[in-house]
Amino acid sequence: MPIAGQDYPADLAQMRAWFPDDEACLDYLDWLRWPQGFQCPGCEGRSAIKQAGRYRCRDCRKRVSVTAGTIFDKTRTPLTVWFETVWLMTSGKQGVSAAHLHRVLPISSYQTAWTMLSKLRTAMSSAGSGRLTGRVEVDETFIGGPRPGTVGRGAAGKTLVAGAIEVNKHGWGRARLAVIADASAGSLKAFIQANIEAGSTVVSDGWSAYPAALEGYAHERLNVSASGLPAHHSLPAVHRLFASVKRLLDGTYQGSGTTEHQPEYLDEFVFRFNRRHSSSRGLVFLRLIQRAILSPPVSYQELVRVPKPKAVSPAGVRGPRAKPGSLDLGPVDRPWRATDTKVDR
Repeated sequence: MPIAGQDYPADLAQMRAWFPDDEACLDYLDWLRWPQGFQCPGCEGRSAIKQAGRYRCRDCRKRVSVTAGTIFDKTRTPLTVWFETVWLMTSGKQGVSAAHLHRVLPISSYQTAWTMLSKLRTAMSSAGSGRLTGRVEVDETFIGGPRPGTVGRGAAGKTLVAGAIEVNKHGWGRARLAVIADASAGSLKAFIQANIEAGSTVVSDGWSAYPAALEGYAHERLNVSASGLPAHHSLPAVHRLFASVKRLLDGTYQGSGTTEHQPEYLDEFVFRFNRRHSSSRGLVFLRLIQRAILSPPVSYQELVRVPKPKAVSPAGVRGPRAKPGSLDLGPVDRPWRATDTKVDR
């Protein structure tokens, strides 16, 4: 188990003390990526020469940078800014928006801030993680605010999200959220099989599609209508889950989590929710950095689901691009005293 203050920074003060410059950030990524020493991604050789932050494999002569093949591959944004972004994204319950990053960090544009967050969200996916077990509440909800049309499960033009959460004697455990096409038995079955271990007990409402969707699972069916109680009383855990993710989308992102990108926002929420009991926010920071170096590079074009060309093309920019801002500013000698004058008493 990683140790706070040794394997990861325990708090914001330590995080900034550990990573004052890009060199320190790069060394941390190096340590996480190759804890047993360098291993060439091409030939798997372990003997290499290190020069200017890069390795040259002695066997295949391939040059490899620490960030090559990771989310940080070919980034112009300094690693100090990346690390601060990861801390902001993991330390708060509601995450951080691209607009806020653009305001408080030396990031040149909203597009750059959005791209950084979107790349990190690709590393937050639950794909490959262990499926939920035990007693699991399952339900669906619409996310995205009121829209015209039919209400309920038959609503058209609305985003339907399925949710599942473990319920045990200690409270609520891990959760999963995913966009589904409809509330049919086929869609629900695909979601359940992908996220819940076979043999688990699934608790649902009386929707007619569930029996066919739950082959291989124990099924506890609650007739919400007959009970006379609101749905959030019969299935409190999954409805609290839905309420929390809606607060994230409506609060932090001001309702801007579009249908095309909603799966990534759901992944971000689930990543933090499943780690809400972590002993330190620094441990969540570590987990996201670890995932970031294991995730393949992704381009801006791959992140944008529905490109929206500008109505008027911007004028061509000539000359070299401006150097991106960094948090590594070096020591500053109290600028507020620079123009100080002696006051006569």
